[in-house]
Amino acid sequence: MIDTHTDDDGVSGMNNSAYSRILVPTDGSELARRALEEARTIAGLTDATIHVMYVVDDAAIAEPATDASLNEVSLDADVHRLFDRFEAVGEHAIGDIRATAAERGVDIVTAVRRGNPDEEILTYVDEQDIDLIVMGTHGRRGVQRYLLGSTTERVLRRATTPVLAVHEQNDET
Repeated sequence: MIDTHTDDDGVSGMNNSAYSRILVPTDGSELARRALEEARTIAGLTDATIHVMYVVDDAAIAEPATDASLNEVSLDADVHRLFDRFEAVGEHAIGDIRATAAERGVDIVTAVRRGNPDEEILTYVDEQDIDLIVMGTHGRRGVQRYLLGSTTERVLRRATTPVLAVHEQNDET
């Protein structure tokens, strides 16, 4: 199932004029790959450039490393190593996407950033004048959605740009 976020005028993003810049935030997962395939389909119809972005979540990295038993120098070094490792993971994920795009002749722009994922995504959207965001979502409902939160959910709520949320495939349908 695919959901679209509508602009203030109530017009669905899929009914707007052609898109020229599509952002696909990725975490390297299969769901993110599905979102990228949806973006490729749209880009093929609209001749858009796809922007692929990986965000290293600094809060998720720094939090486990704040053990009180570690001294400050050790903690700082450990956090920097973790950031470097996660940035390398992001570069690898982006590199795979870049290689596949080159094989298919698709225009692609890539970025790896560090920070709060939803804030970095929305900042990038503004900086690059993105006209469509395509993201994967796990489709959590109820308490699970409330407790776990979701980058896609936060982007959907705050974005002024249309958002296409690509859900996990459900074997029951």
